This record gives sequence, structure tokens and C-alpha cells, in this order.
Amino acid sequence: MSFFRSLYIHNIFFRYIAVLSACFVISFWVPVLYPIAWLLVYLLMALFFLDLYLMYATKNGIRAQRNLPQKLSNSDQNKLAVQLTSKFPFKAFVSIIDELPVQFQKRDFEHKTELIKGEPHLFEYLLRPVERGEYVFGNLIVFASSPLRILKRKFVFQKDQMVPVYPSIIQMQQYDFLATSNRLTEFGLKKIRRIGHTQEFEQIKEYIKGDDVRTINWKATAKKNQLMVNQYQDERSQPIYSIIDTGRVMKMPFNGLSLLDYAINSSLAFSNVALKRNDKTGLLTFSKKIETFVPAVQKLTHLNTIMESLYNISTDFSDSDFGMLYAHVKRKVNQRSLLLLYTNFEHISGLKRQLPYLLAMAKKHVLVVIFFENTELESLIAEDAEDIQAIYHKTIAEKFSLEKRLMQKELQKYGVQTILTKPEELTVNTINKYLEIKARGII
Repeated sequence: MSFFRSLYIHNIFFRYIAVLSACFVISFWVPVLYPIAWLLVYLLMALFFLDLYLMYATKNGIRAQRNLPQKLSNSDQNKLAVQLTSKFPFKAFVSIIDELPVQFQKRDFEHKTELIKGEPHLFEYLLRPVERGEYVFGNLIVFASSPLRILKRKFVFQKDQMVPVYPSIIQMQQYDFLATSNRLTEFGLKKIRRIGHTQEFEQIKEYIKGDDVRTINWKATAKKNQLMVNQYQDERSQPIYSIIDTGRVMKMPFNGLSLLDYAINSSLAFSNVALKRNDKTGLLTFSKKIETFVPAVQKLTHLNTIMESLYNISTDFSDSDFGMLYAHVKRKVNQRSLLLLYTNFEHISGLKRQLPYLLAMAKKHVLVVIFFENTELESLIAEDAEDIQAIYHKTIAEKFSLEKRLMQKELQKYGVQTILTKPEELTVNTINKYLEIKARGII
């Protein structure tokens, strides 16, 4: 049975049949073609059995292996690879079909190539998942044929390989350089001017070009007979919490990714930067109840705890309870901390309902409320209106956009830090705000 299940007819074989049929039809008017047509039939039958022998004389003629990473990165282009080797004594023509996880809804995956005996071939492709969770890859199928192209032999490898999709690890690595360099203008990050010396003294070092001349230590300069400057570092071990709203307002999708996943990716990248800069980082997620609470800790290994917690976060269709959030923060977060609250407000009335709880948290902590611009509305506003209905839609879109800016002004009026951002710029803007708060010594 395995023999028949692996045996397939090549598409080119049907072209041969079409040519033979044409010969028989034409022979009705040109009789001399009739015996030639039968001769071609016998030749094709001989080639059929020859091809059958060529394809099955070599046991395990093709070897293939799908190389998967331990984890896939959500919302990023992940590189996967398939390695192939041929044992056939001839040039093998192969077609690779990888049964991708159902989440991708892609059923036309195919890659064609040629293999020489003993020469390894590496085929790489990219996948962009937009949901966290377990992704199961099906069969890795390879169809091989000889240069005759009459038959195809099917090979099946590595059925049901599972790989988890975690919050954006690639994005986290992109911003990792912040912990060790001052190139803050890359990836759109701002270089924040520090106000005064709100940092801790670290050491006295030799002056190099670019150092602030105001930090010259004249006593050390006199002793060493060369310019010496004081070096400062940010105050360390300050607790910082990423607070993620998992209610219905975070279900809204942009570019295939929900607002919740944008917030999760940003929290992971930001936590890594904060840990590398020697601050304590923690995590809190809430909706109708407190779902996750990870106390702030200053250990690089703590990032794994945060990552595992973010991996398991899901959202629902309920309204979030900000009163319960305030009570939990008051009870569990005793030290003055930086609270980054990822949420969303579509109407100013929704903000005003939660404003008393936000102001209560801002009295003891440095609260940063992060909410999102509706980029689809912004693109609608930018379009030219060509009829009455388009004018109506554009007017409503401008009203919603104005409300977002009014919400930002309302929070700033009470001294609450805010970030109103496009979803795709969330991570950059969050890290910028963190650097600004540290530079100004607000916490």
C-alpha cells in the first residue's frame, strides 16, 4: 500500500498523452502517422517503466528536515529553513510542500528546486504570526521526479511539529542596544537632554571629546595634570510596572494584530531595556479581576518570568474594573513606582468614568497612561471627500480624532503623563517616555 500511496503521475506525462492523441487524430487524414503514433505509445510505455525503476531503485532517495526555532516571535518575520539531500544517481527535480499551521490559512505553499546527489540544499522562507499560542506544523512533503518527468515519488517527513509563538522576541532584541549604548536616535528614539544631576555619582574618569564640560572635576584635574570629569549614572533599582488592560477595548485589530498584542510586545521590549539599565520591572494585567501580578525584581533572569506571563495573557469582551486596579496597586505596590498603563479610550465619557481612579494612583506613583490613535480614521481624514456621504464619514472621523487629543489634554491638565501613539510606534514612544522621565528625575 505504501508503494501506491507514494506513486503519482507527473503533469508533463499528460502533455505526452496529448501529443499522442493529436498524432492519432491527424493520422485520420495522414495515414502514414498511424504506425508512428503506435510506436510512440510503446516508447512512452517503456519510458514509464524505466522511470518507475529509476524512482524506486534507490531506497530513501530524498532526505528532508524542517528546522524550527524553539520559539516564534509574534508579529515579526520569522525565518524557517528546510534542508534537503538527494541520494538519487541523477539530477532530481523536487517540489516541496510544507503544511503550515492552520493559523496562517495558507494552502498554496510550494517550492520547486533541483537536487544533485550528495549536495545539500537549504531552502529558507519567512512566516509572520499575529497570534500567540501553539502552532502545529503538519507534514513536510517532498515530490521527487527524474529527468524523464513521467512519475513522481512522494516522501513525507516530520509530521506534527509544535512550536510556541511568544511575544515579539525579535523586537525586544532590536531595542536591547539601549542598555549599552547612547545611540538613542536609531529606530526613532530621541536623545533626551538631562536636566541637572538627578543621577547617582558613579566615578571620575578622563575627559574625552563630547563629555559635558560642566562635569569637570578641577581637584582631580589638578592632581592628575589632565582633564578629569565626574561620570553619573541613572538612579538604579527603581520599580517600574507595565499594567496591561485586557478588557474588550484592547481587542481592536490593526494590521492583523490586536492592541493587546501591541501592548504585550512593547512591555517585553521595554522590560528588557529597564532591566539592562538596572531598574526593577514588574507586570500587572487586569480586566474584571487581577489576572497576573509579577512583583518588580531587578534580575535579568526575571525577564523569562515576565515573558512566560505575557505568553499566557488573553483578552475578553468585558469592561475593565479600574477601581479594583487602584485597590490592588494601593495594597501591593508600596514603594513609589513608575506605572505604565496600556489601555484605550474611544470616547471622552469613558475616560471620565475612570479618571478618579487614575488620579488616585497618580498621587503616590508616576502614572503614564498609554492609549492609541485610530490609524484607520487618520487615513480616512487624509482622503479627499468626493460626495456627501464621504463628507459625513470624514466629519465623524475628525470628531473621534479630536476626542483622542482632548482626552490627552484632560489627563495632562491633572498632571498625568500620557502617550497617544500609533500602534506600530508604541514601543519607541514608550521607551522615549521612560528615558524622559529618568532624565528629568521625575521618579
